[in-house]
Amino acid sequence: MEKQKLHKMLAHSGVGSRRDMEEAVLAGRVMVNGKPAEVGMRVGPEDMIRFDGRIVKLKFGDRLPRVMIYHKPEGEIVSHDDPEKRASVFDKLPRMRSAKWISIGRLDFNTSGLLIFTTSGELANRFTHPGFEVEREYSVRILGRLTPEQEKEIKSGIVLDDGIAKVDAFADEGGEGANHWYRVILKEGRNRVVRRIFEALGLTVSRLIRTRFGPVVLPSRVKRGMTLELPEDEVAALMKWAGLAVPEPKPRPAKRPVRR
Repeated sequence: MEKQKLHKMLAHSGVGSRRDMEEAVLAGRVMVNGKPAEVGMRVGPEDMIRFDGRIVKLKFGDRLPRVMIYHKPEGEIVSHDDPEKRASVFDKLPRMRSAKWISIGRLDFNTSGLLIFTTSGELANRFTHPGFEVEREYSVRILGRLTPEQEKEIKSGIVLDDGIAKVDAFADEGGEGANHWYRVILKEGRNRVVRRIFEALGLTVSRLIRTRFGPVVLPSRVKRGMTLELPEDEVAALMKWAGLAVPEPKPRPAKRPVRR
């Protein structure tokens, strides 16, 4: 078997993203056959890899990565470590021995909706790298209602402190009383960008839900706090969408949503 780049195989095996693995190699956290790894080096199945002292079994075979979707409720953080000891989305995911869950993008503490996790750093990179411009779709509830002038501003682009925020699609979804819903689609993942767009117009977002990320839509049957692991045929379809190599999957029935 032809040897592959070390940082690529670490990402493919679910240790972290490619960028994280390159930084780990530079920091001396990766050993190959008892010696410090070098950036750009290639490895094969016969090589022994250690990451932070523990042996890592690289996936050179034909196994598909795992992909899990989670309906995040408000009040959870997308982090393994939090000084305030708040609930983490990672607490809801099944434990793994030889890989770890990588979050595809983030949602802030007060935002709910679709989160995607995978064991493939390459797949995570394809979703989140700015160069790929993957769509994110949100349902936004605000106090009050946009004026026609404000709608034009959103559609033409809002100037924020870190640059212009461009909305690719925008629609009025109706509402009752003081609250009104809008659907927003954009192709970036800057921190709190949807909230900041409305705040720039002097409006308060009372609820924000991500309903779609790229080709993945949050199923209505996956209620808040529930996870759903995608079956292998859907994972294979995601890999094809991402332009990644797809091994032949073994068919298995779809799993039911799980409440944890």
